[in-house]
Amino acid sequence: MVRFKNWLSARNIAYLAVLLALVIVLQVWASAIPVGQNGATLNFSLIPIVLGAILLGPVGGAFLGFACGVVVLIQVIIMTGNPFYLAIWTNSPVVTTFTCILKTTVAGLVAGICYRLISKKNKLVAVFVSSAVVPVINTGLFILGCLCMSGTIADFGGELGSAGEIFVYILVALVSFNFFIELGINLVLSPAIHRVVVIVEKKLSTKKKVTDGTDNEDTQEAQTLPKTEKLS
Repeated sequence: MVRFKNWLSARNIAYLAVLLALVIVLQVWASAIPVGQNGATLNFSLIPIVLGAILLGPVGGAFLGFACGVVVLIQVIIMTGNPFYLAIWTNSPVVTTFTCILKTTVAGLVAGICYRLISKKNKLVAVFVSSAVVPVINTGLFILGCLCMSGTIADFGGELGSAGEIFVYILVALVSFNFFIELGINLVLSPAIHRVVVIVEKKLSTKKKVTDGTDNEDTQEAQTLPKTEKLS
């Protein structure tokens, strides 16, 4: 309980608020930007989860992942014009709910744990590993969720027969290019944004030290003034 209260510092709350807003905005408006003619899309919504895992640890990463999962679930429910969303929610609502919530929550949690462990030896490597972990786990759990509702996926894919056909369809039609694009985006942007945050934090920390030093000098002068006046 004490550790959780310490975690809820002004810095962490500020970061959490900004990253939570980014998760919602990016998931709603920048999670499926079409690229080319092959159905591939750009997805920027995982970046705040990566940054949360790095800056706030496993708890922050998991919380932001959970928030992202809730937004995704709401989109699945209300976007009835999307045939895939309609199919999985109509035929497998329970599995869909667990898949939407767990895939990004677990991704954020594991990314935070990886960063905490690896950063003790090399922070740069830890940033890149965490950036890769989120899309890998997110995609892996999505595939697992699809396999758990294989009947729905088989019907959606056009009467797929064997389990092998269903698995190949999931990899090729539902994952394919999108995973590699997500991985690339996270590996490029997350470390870059984290570097900017670190630089800003250092500058703010330096400015705070200078301000605190000036305040201490003013306090010491104020304390010595009465003694000087009394001696005179």
